[in-house]
Amino acid sequence: MLPLFKSDALGRFRLLGERTYLRPPSRRDYGQWVEVREASRTFLEPWEPSWGEDALERVVYRDRVTRIQQEWRLDLGYGFHIFRKADDRLIGGVNLNNVRRGVAQAANLGYWMGEPHAHQGYMTDALRALLPHAFQGLGLHRIDAACIPDNRPSRQLLANFGFREIGQARGYLKINGEWRDHLLTSALLEDVMASRAMARVARSPEAGDDPADFRQLLDRIV
Repeated sequence: MLPLFKSDALGRFRLLGERTYLRPPSRRDYGQWVEVREASRTFLEPWEPSWGEDALERVVYRDRVTRIQQEWRLDLGYGFHIFRKADDRLIGGVNLNNVRRGVAQAANLGYWMGEPHAHQGYMTDALRALLPHAFQGLGLHRIDAACIPDNRPSRQLLANFGFREIGQARGYLKINGEWRDHLLTSALLEDVMASRAMARVARSPEAGDDPADFRQLLDRIV
């Protein structure tokens, strides 16, 4: 599948949830991004690769945005910032990484939420907007996600969206300076459609008469 959006369209792309919206990162987001990341450092560090001394520097952020935009254009990955609709505040991020085409049609899901906004349903809202697009808009067949076994909120989030635990990988990723075991999970379209998290959306008028029909859900993409 060819990339859906070229460089001149990235700035206009949105995925709309009920309380949040997603769009590709831009350089103008730096102020909000560094604010929420800095305020959430202690909260996020146990679950992320080690933060370097320059992790919050503008040049590092600029290089990150450039890489994400290139991945969009090459159909290698799709990174988003999550914004709260009420005030356009940047509150987190979500990514579809390592897109594999050919016989796989798969990608890896990753996400983070700023500490002031955690445990308030914002990530659930964001994934309700993203996952239908990942399957129907991007044509993916499977989405994989890995999480540290001790990260119970992340495990519950994935379970709520129908991700099934398929195994455990020893020393899977180097997180906060240590090689950590991870639970491996995956979901197909039918798993997500039947999940607790999507049941509310599937019952809404926007989803049409057939709960298996995600086409009208894609009208949220503007």
